[in-house]
Amino acid sequence: MDGKDIKGKLNLKLCPSMMCADYSCLKQEVEALELAGADIFHLDVMDGQYVPNFGMGIQDIRFICRHSKIKTEVHLMIENPLKYIELFADCGVDIIYIHPESEYHAITTLQKIGELGLEAGIVLNPGTSVSSVLELLNVVKRVMVMGVNPGHAGQMYLPYAENKIGKLLELKKDYQYAIGMDGACNEEVVGRLSKKGVENFVLGTAGLFYGDMDYKEHISRIIRAAGRNME
Repeated sequence: MDGKDIKGKLNLKLCPSMMCADYSCLKQEVEALELAGADIFHLDVMDGQYVPNFGMGIQDIRFICRHSKIKTEVHLMIENPLKYIELFADCGVDIIYIHPESEYHAITTLQKIGELGLEAGIVLNPGTSVSSVLELLNVVKRVMVMGVNPGHAGQMYLPYAENKIGKLLELKKDYQYAIGMDGACNEEVVGRLSKKGVENFVLGTAGLFYGDMDYKEHISRIIRAAGRNME
């Protein structure tokens, strides 16, 4: 079974974290990642308040959206994201994720994303329970589980975060959403969780941006790992 067959059977979507890309040649990075088999560009935005770090700027997001041939998703690690939803929509993104804790009325923000014709998603931090976001599942298309604390690349994976996966898979029978994982997604994590039913994986320094930066080979390894777990 080749890579396309494996990805198709698992509905596997690999999402490079563009915060880790080489910004001295960003257009070439976009092209190389697309040729390597990337499915969605993952764009991290941080405001130094919701998380203690700063992430990608509006100009970076506009540039990637303008030059991308694949979907783009923005992960808003910011306070009060409702104020900025239209700004990111104007950049050309296809998917917007928010953290439910970042806003008092998160459902209003999620509805606004949908009204703009975009896919709305929520992100669950390691300390966020599935039970606390049950009502939000009525209006989201995607749920992302953080395998690390948000805000920094290269952190150690937190295995207990996976406890949410089983609960989300069970609830998926009553709601319509795709499940993703963000944080320390290497070959082993993608192979194991894709078998359970996780579809979307954000690839950072653990799975894609490391060593010789051979994106095609690194993505091929991940797909092969997922394929082995189908046997």
